Amino acid sequence: MTDAPKTPLLDTVQRPADLKQFSDSQLRQIADEVRAETVSAVSMTGGHLGAGLGVVELTVALHAVFDTPRDKLIWDVGHQCYPHKILTERRDRIRTLRMKDGLSGFTKRSESPYDPFGAAHSSTSISAALGFAVARDLGGTPPEGTGDAIAVIGDGSMSAGMAYEAMNNAGHLGKRLVVILNDNEMSIAPPVGAMSSYLSRLYAQNPFHELKAAAKGAVSMLPEPFREGAKRAKEMLKGMAVGGTLFEELGFSYLGPMDGHDMDQLLPVLRTVKERATGPILIHVLTKKGKGYAPAETARDKGHATAKFDVLTGAQKKTPSNAPSYTKVFAEHLIKEAKADDKICAVTAAMPDGTGLNLFAERYPSRCFDVGIAEQHGVTFSAALAAGGMKPFCAMYSTFLQRGYDQVVHDVAIQRLPVRFAIDRAGLVGADGATHAGAFDVAYLSNLPGFVVMAAADEAELAHMVATAAAHDDGPIAFRFPRGEGTGVEMPERGTPIEIGKGRMIREGKGVAILSFGTRLSEVEKAAENLTAKGITPTVADARFAKPLDCELILELASTHDALITIEEGAVGGFGSHVAQLLADEGVFDQGLKFRSMVLPDTFIDQSSPADMYAAAGMNAEQIETKVLSVLGIASLGEARA
Repeated sequence: MTDAPKTPLLDTVQRPADLKQFSDSQLRQIADEVRAETVSAVSMTGGHLGAGLGVVELTVALHAVFDTPRDKLIWDVGHQCYPHKILTERRDRIRTLRMKDGLSGFTKRSESPYDPFGAAHSSTSISAALGFAVARDLGGTPPEGTGDAIAVIGDGSMSAGMAYEAMNNAGHLGKRLVVILNDNEMSIAPPVGAMSSYLSRLYAQNPFHELKAAAKGAVSMLPEPFREGAKRAKEMLKGMAVGGTLFEELGFSYLGPMDGHDMDQLLPVLRTVKERATGPILIHVLTKKGKGYAPAETARDKGHATAKFDVLTGAQKKTPSNAPSYTKVFAEHLIKEAKADDKICAVTAAMPDGTGLNLFAERYPSRCFDVGIAEQHGVTFSAALAAGGMKPFCAMYSTFLQRGYDQVVHDVAIQRLPVRFAIDRAGLVGADGATHAGAFDVAYLSNLPGFVVMAAADEAELAHMVATAAAHDDGPIAFRFPRGEGTGVEMPERGTPIEIGKGRMIREGKGVAILSFGTRLSEVEKAAENLTAKGITPTVADARFAKPLDCELILELASTHDALITIEEGAVGGFGSHVAQLLADEGVFDQGLKFRSMVLPDTFIDQSSPADMYAAAGMNAEQIETKVLSVLGIASLGEARA
């Protein structure tokens, strides 16, 4: 383990207000120390490193100029909030990031008054900042008071329609509001930096109404060597999907672009905005993800998400596994299906690596589409691909697919279009916590007419479900699988389509039957083995389908056992609820069947290891054993032996 970095100035900062005592040059040193502390902390916890390193100077400058928590600083998504947490009375706990009972990896209202609005999904910050601004002007009285509202949003998050909906509304209302566009896609060449530096001096010296006119004449006033760079900056802006003209049409005053790592530019601009802004302002800053830490800067993903790592080398300390990840299994078997069928294509929403579609894109680039952070568009785009005769696989995390639910209903389900939904991160996901847990997709998809909803019990079943989805043309179909590694089962060379609505028997017993849906099957089997050794022999079955249900299998289990227990990695209202509805409709409960449904509890479970989270949910082997004993009316295993 490396020693903690030396941070003499940062050590004197307990809260953001302490930053106001420092000179600008000292603030630059504090930024360097915050960067070192961030690298040191994340090396011990793992987490989203690159995003935070890219906004270190911006974070220090914002907290030095504005008055948080009275001024509301809202970080879009929250991947970049670690430096913010270091400066806001949480440095003593920063090495508990993403751990059980530790700091969240995102902003969280219940954690600190400096987190005025929780995040983890993108593109919400401008809407939230506008809400705070309007609440301020209407006399709202939160405990810390309400001053300015500042949203920091990345260029990737600006690809979502919600950001533009919020800007359109903000421009219409005309409230004092600050939006900082953190653009880490463009490189900051020296000429652009010179242009930005020149403009920032203008910003600090002139009233806002003069800025636009001054900026127009800036190129002719620059030294000749910088004029070409200034023209390139202007052309880059024209080439961007978003530029000053668009923002101004939406009602925002636009300032930038400027170097987001140069405190000599950031501080005077932010001070001027704080002193003089009257309406909505957009400040465009150019940053570099992973800035200041070479292993992150040179990584392909700029250190977006890392395991624990060695600070000196950047080498990550990942535990090797003999089993492939579910995500990789999905990608590899989708590639195999695509090789056999040129109509198969794939769609994701800014998560090509996370969903495994980066592998698909390498093989079939013309058939792979990353639509950006735009799940609603991605779903409707997939629907039209299906209507156009293609076989689209729409690959999204469960928690992100929620954002496109209206489109799932109206554009896919009502039209019975055969979109194949590959739902990654099903169930509880560990360190990312409640915001990324896939708890609701079974419930929100199974209630839609004509939908087929599957869950893979292991990686081999996932291969078969990819093949099943590829072969299914009669309406929409979805299959879900968790984060992490599989169970190590033998893998087929290529998946075989499963008969729609047919489960499978795993082991036959008597007395009590456990019907599993998804990857809790491995825990069910452990529980069954332990119970068998103690004289109880439960039947175990894998449902495979939440919709359509295998009615024959379920009714057979109900008629030949005293008790039936369902288990799933989802919230109430999903698989177990559909089974209960079937049993009620068939009058099975009239015959005295004991029925229990094990689902995720009616609460959001904070981050921990997946095993700990499932223990908290009561869904590990030990708790399954206890449930079996309870439903059989056995208080202890001693009674079972008698």
